[in-house]
Amino acid sequence: MEPRGIRNNNPLNIRKGNNWKGERPKQTDKSFEEFETMEMGIRAGFKILKNYITGYGGKTKPFDTIEKVIRRWAPPTENATEKYIQFIADDAGLHRYQKIDFRNKSVMVRIVDAMIFVECGQRVPADVISSAYDLL
Repeated sequence: MEPRGIRNNNPLNIRKGNNWKGERPKQTDKSFEEFETMEMGIRAGFKILKNYITGYGGKTKPFDTIEKVIRRWAPPTENATEKYIQFIADDAGLHRYQKIDFRNKSVMVRIVDAMIFVECGQRVPADVISSAYDLL
């Protein structure tokens, strides 16, 4: 059986709480969002990451490094956060304290690709991730 995040077209495992563009009309998962397509689920993840990295467009303190993003995305109370941070940094080819520019699509695609692997234990094709970024 495929991982929950893949079945839900939500490979970043976004919890319920927002009304997202591209949600499945009928939601059967009590905890996690379900999307009509993989691109729409990944797009939602990019939207969250953009808010973290830009500080909601300058309204709050930015979470603009791998270290800060992952500590917020996957807090230690629920995750092996330190391992998550190290994997993302290594897999994306970034330093954990390197500033992230959300406008750098290739960097964002690498980060999200690595996050999907941590969340689901498998990869989603890079062209699907890239298409999701373009939907923003």
